[in-house]
Amino acid sequence: MKGHPQEEMLAQYGERMLLALEWLATFGADPEGGVTRLLYAEPWLKAQLALIDHMQSMGIKADFDEIGNVYGKLLGSDPSLKPILTGSHIDTVKNGGKYDGAYGVIASMMALGYLKAVYGTPKRTLEMVSFCEEEGSRFPLAYWGSGHVTGVLSLAEGAGLADPEGVTLLEAMARAGFEIDQGESQPAKRNGIGGYIEIHIEQGAVLEFKEKQIGVVTAIVGQIRMTIVVTGIPNHAGTTPMTMRKDALAAAAEMVAMTEKMAFAEGEPLVATVGRLEVKRGTSNVVPGEVEFTLDIRHTDERKMEAFRTELISRFVEIAARRELYIDTVEHLNALPVAMDSGISAEIEAACDFYGYEHIRMPSGAGHDAQLFGPICPSAMIFVPSRAGISHNPNEFTKPEDLIVGFQTLVHVLYQYGYGGKADENL
Repeated sequence: MKGHPQEEMLAQYGERMLLALEWLATFGADPEGGVTRLLYAEPWLKAQLALIDHMQSMGIKADFDEIGNVYGKLLGSDPSLKPILTGSHIDTVKNGGKYDGAYGVIASMMALGYLKAVYGTPKRTLEMVSFCEEEGSRFPLAYWGSGHVTGVLSLAEGAGLADPEGVTLLEAMARAGFEIDQGESQPAKRNGIGGYIEIHIEQGAVLEFKEKQIGVVTAIVGQIRMTIVVTGIPNHAGTTPMTMRKDALAAAAEMVAMTEKMAFAEGEPLVATVGRLEVKRGTSNVVPGEVEFTLDIRHTDERKMEAFRTELISRFVEIAARRELYIDTVEHLNALPVAMDSGISAEIEAACDFYGYEHIRMPSGAGHDAQLFGPICPSAMIFVPSRAGISHNPNEFTKPEDLIVGFQTLVHVLYQYGYGGKADENL
C-alpha cells in the first residue's frame, strides 16, 4: 500500500469484521450452538438480504443475481480492466460452524468497506460475492452458486433434485423469490472476470501444527461425489432364512467396509468417505430391501482418483451380484484437481512478508469455490488456522487474532490489484 496502510482504520475494520461474523451466525443459529443455513431456506434468505443491507449502508452497491448469489461492487475508474472477485459461500452443513464460508464472505465485505473508506474509487473494479451454495447439504448437488457463475452448472442440473422433505431444488428456488423467467436480475453466468481470491478457514490442522498464520494454497484436490442405491427384497425378519435373504443393508455394509479398506491400501493423499446411509422404510423386523448411501472420493491426481473410483465401483457390483441384488450409481459431482495461480499467490506471500506473518504453501484437501474458477481465470486461496482441524461442526473455531491476520492479508492483496502496483495489469 502507499507507504504504510492506515493502520488504525484497518484495525477498526478488523474488529468490525469479527463482530459481523458473530452477527451472521445468528441467521440459522441452532439451539445446540451450531449454524444451519441451507440453500433457499428462510435463514439463508434472511442472511443474504441482511448482507445486501449491510453493504449498502457502507456505500457499496449490492444486489442478487438470478439464482441468489449476492454481489457487492466497488466500481473502478477504468472499465477496460477486468474485475477482481473475492468471497465465499453463505450456506452451511446441518448444524455446522460459524466460520466455514462465512468468514470469506464477511472478510471480503469488510475489505471492500475498508478500501472504499480509506482510498475511495479503485482503478480496477473490486467485487465481493456471497455464493448462494457450495456445500451440497440440502440437495445432492454442490457448487450451485459458483457453478452457475462459471458456466459449469445450469438449471438443467437441478431439475428433479429434491431435499429429504421432497421439495425440489427449483421449487425451493421459486419459493425464495428467484424466478429465472422474470428477466430482471443479473444473469448468473459471468464472463470477463480478471481473477478470483478466496479466504477461508483451513478445515485441517496443518497450520496450527506447524504454527503458521497463513496458508497459501497451491492446489485444490479433485472430488467425486456419488449416490449408491442397493436394492434387494424386503422380507419378514423371522421367517426368512439367512441363506434366502436379499439383504440390501448387509450388502451396503460390506461396500462401506470395502471403501475404507481400499482407501487405506491406496494411501495418502486419497481419502474416501461414506457420510450418509439411509435404509428405506426400515423397521426392526423387516429384512432391508433398499439402502442408499453417499460416496465422496478426493485426490490431488485426477488419474488416480478416477482409477480408484472405477475399481471401487467394480467391487460394489461384484458384491451386489454375489448377493443377487441390484445396484445403481449416480454421480453428482466430478471436480478436477485445480492448481492455484502463481501470480496472485506471490502477492499473498508478499503481503505476508509485508506484515511479517508466518506462512507456508500447502494444498487444500477440501473442495472450494476457487476450484471452479481456476480453469477460467487466475485464482488463489488464503487459509487461516482451524483449531484442532475441526470443521462442519459447532466446535469449529479460529482465534480472533488469526481471523484478523487473514483479513489484513486479503486487504493488502486487493489493494494491490485495485489501487496499487497490480491495478494496471491485464489479467
